[in-house]
Amino acid sequence: MKMARFVVSGVLFFGCAMSAMGAAEVTIGTGSVSGIYYQAGRAICRLVNAGTDDHGIICGPKTSPGSIYNLEQIREGGLEIGLAQSDWQHHAYKGSARFNAAGPDSNLRSLFSLHGEPFTVVARVDSGIREFDELRGKRVNIGNPGSGQHATMGVVMAAKGWDKSVFSLANELPASQQSMALCQNRIQAMIYTVGHPNPSVAHAASACRALIVEVKGAEIDRLVDNNPFYAYIQVPGGLYAGNPDAVDTFGVKATLVASSTLDPETVYQVVKAVFENLERMGEMHPAFADLEPEKMISEGLSAPLHEGARRYYIERGWITE
Repeated sequence: MKMARFVVSGVLFFGCAMSAMGAAEVTIGTGSVSGIYYQAGRAICRLVNAGTDDHGIICGPKTSPGSIYNLEQIREGGLEIGLAQSDWQHHAYKGSARFNAAGPDSNLRSLFSLHGEPFTVVARVDSGIREFDELRGKRVNIGNPGSGQHATMGVVMAAKGWDKSVFSLANELPASQQSMALCQNRIQAMIYTVGHPNPSVAHAASACRALIVEVKGAEIDRLVDNNPFYAYIQVPGGLYAGNPDAVDTFGVKATLVASSTLDPETVYQVVKAVFENLERMGEMHPAFADLEPEKMISEGLSAPLHEGARRYYIERGWITE
């Protein structure tokens, strides 16, 4: 009982002390625990929290359904910061596609971009699926509603004139469950817009001999040509068991976003913590190993820079007034 009172008292004292210091609590919306968004949120928060004694900011990652959810929550004030695919950042800011009914989010602001995210199709070797069009008639996990992978799959399906009826089963499992479903043969293929290497894809490749499938053709060419947030990308060969060759697909960038209403000083400190510790961040996951500041502050950013991020980039001489 004495120990319990001591622990509770310590927690209360710490909370009061941080409150007295004017601490800001920042939550970063990420994605599934099996995806790189969660790893990115953890890495960013570790860097921010290493300087809490100096700036008083406490950062915590939060699992979520993914890009769409994070963008909606930032708009509604439920999240301070969130990770989102560059295509859905664009649509949220412009009020297009999935955000047509809600209209443009004029308060959405960019902080920076991170790794590239190939649109990745992973199929059981015994499914006979070797190219994207061979998903027709198969059992496919298209991603959970609210995730970027589900939304991007919807864009690809629309470009091809497909709906869910083209599959024998269109499942909507979260990313954390799909590789197990693939290995159990409940689905024959899974869709994932994700940075690589990824543990879910690695499990599917090693545990049930899954293959990464090419995504290309006239419809994909039109998507890339007509949308600046898309680009041709390859999934490198040799990352996963049984997949020695690079695979052609297209993809987006992972981006960090916030509302313009978020305190500029808070954003400044978050951005500073990342850019002044990029080497350390690169050690936290292979997807972050080759991040380049000049690309992070320009590629995949449709919404204007947040005032706090802009201030830091001006100080570094990376952008002008």
